[in-house]
Amino acid sequence: MKRMTRKIFQNLSSLLLGLYGSLSLLMAQSSTGIDQATTEISSYVDPVSNLIIAIGAVVGLIGGVRVYIKWQSGDQDTQKAIMGWFGACLFLILVGVVIKAFFS
Repeated sequence: MKRMTRKIFQNLSSLLLGLYGSLSLLMAQSSTGIDQATTEISSYVDPVSNLIIAIGAVVGLIGGVRVYIKWQSGDQDTQKAIMGWFGACLFLILVGVVIKAFFS
């Protein structure tokens, strides 16, 4: 029984030492990788946020035309359409601004 306990203890200690060695190696590599990923993500932030803001502007123009057509035809639900399109445009524009603020 003592031999089995000693063998388990030796195996467990060598496993822990191996994990510690590989973990310290991973930590040294991960800081370089994190710095590189941060630089790369920062280079994509401005174009992506500008694209989202541009999509919001296009959605706003299309929504404005659709609401105008509904209003001219005398539909009763123009206020609901205005709120829906306005909410969509506001959401897209705010997402673009928040992305810039969060990653810059």
